[in-house]
Amino acid sequence: MPDTPNLPVLVIGAGPQGLAAAAHLLERGLDPLVLEAGPGPAHAVSQWAHVRLFSGWTELVDPAAARLLEPTGWSAPTDGYPTGGEWIEAYLAPLAAALGDHVRYGLRVTGVSRRGRDRLVDAGRENEPFSVHVVDGERRESKLDARAVIDASGTWTSPNPGGADGLPALGEHAAAEAGVVTYLPPTFADADALAGRHTVIVGSGHSAMTAVIQLGAVAEANPGTRVSWVLRRGTGGVSFGGGPADQLPQRGALGLGAKAAVDRGFVELVTGFRTDHFDLADARAILVAEDGRALPPADRVVVLTGFRPDLTFLTEVRLDLDPVLQAPARLAPDIDPNLHSCGSVMPHGAAVLAQPEKDLYLVGMKSYGRAPTFLAMTGYEQVRSIAAELAGDHEAAAATELVLPDTGVCGGAGLFDETASADGCATDSGGGCCGPAAAGPQPVALALNAR
Repeated sequence: MPDTPNLPVLVIGAGPQGLAAAAHLLERGLDPLVLEAGPGPAHAVSQWAHVRLFSGWTELVDPAAARLLEPTGWSAPTDGYPTGGEWIEAYLAPLAAALGDHVRYGLRVTGVSRRGRDRLVDAGRENEPFSVHVVDGERRESKLDARAVIDASGTWTSPNPGGADGLPALGEHAAAEAGVVTYLPPTFADADALAGRHTVIVGSGHSAMTAVIQLGAVAEANPGTRVSWVLRRGTGGVSFGGGPADQLPQRGALGLGAKAAVDRGFVELVTGFRTDHFDLADARAILVAEDGRALPPADRVVVLTGFRPDLTFLTEVRLDLDPVLQAPARLAPDIDPNLHSCGSVMPHGAAVLAQPEKDLYLVGMKSYGRAPTFLAMTGYEQVRSIAAELAGDHEAAAATELVLPDTGVCGGAGLFDETASADGCATDSGGGCCGPAAAGPQPVALALNAR
């Protein structure tokens, strides 16, 4: 065997899971090296710094990271629900600073392979270290050897398009280049600038609900403002989340707030609308559905239809991914929205995430592929288990040290046309999530005006 134990464990991405992975690896006596494409820690989170998380502080701090930070005089926040910016300022940036030279910025991973072995070669494959190709901000190339690779690069840079077939709708690229289409949640300044205008929101997840609430408030305060919320599902597939059944109260409040915006007439719900193409006219976009329906011209189209993993730099390693979700095959059955009406998943670690390429792991949002409803707590448990496995502590790697809250979420991405019952739950969805959770916490008001 080569002297791979002296090589670092390379972590791709300095987001919440990547930084937590480094903390766990250090605690296990291993040498982490975190490569971040952005200019600072949690660069993806900084892109939605204004958005308030639905997880509270107690669910957003990794235990090993807290232990690393405590000697610096840092104390863990405990109360409230931070924005993305507050998450960085109070936790992620201090954690990155405590990790010091173990984190490097402005370095984008462009390829992962085995040293001297392409994807086809079996002989001696596992005896060779990983070869990781990197490019910096000045487009200079280099490569690093690593004993293991943890891909925590997330999915933020690969948003799903607005087209109903998973491909960009005809004209979507042109509308995006014209500045009419965006794939980012609107900032407060963006929302205020849309007063008196027509905005179309495409998507059904939590990001879309946040935008619906935000722009619904603008419509309430500014008569003449129009907001259209476009869903691909038919009327029966509309779900506003778990509400009181959600054991994460702020997440339940998102659905209730979005429903209130629709019920009060500040947001128009457009269902069963599967976008075929965009027509540009006078710096506005007209969305046309596959059935020929067309929406009034929009000044802004906010496409929040989820994300997909970037697998382009992993083409020379051997992966076992689900053909539908592009998530690790062992994990996919538990998170596939076509199979489950609930967004819950059992805690899992190294055994579930292991790939045919030994010592390569996909974690965090990347591990969920195209599936939604990922929680930071889930990622922290993933990297804890993987660090234990890489350190040879198989018993700790197999143990479960996390209890996840129930989601209370009803409905899945594949439920397009079924009939809804009076409470808004699909009658033939397989159910089980629509009833209130026993002794679950009640939803709290969303701080819409918090900056």
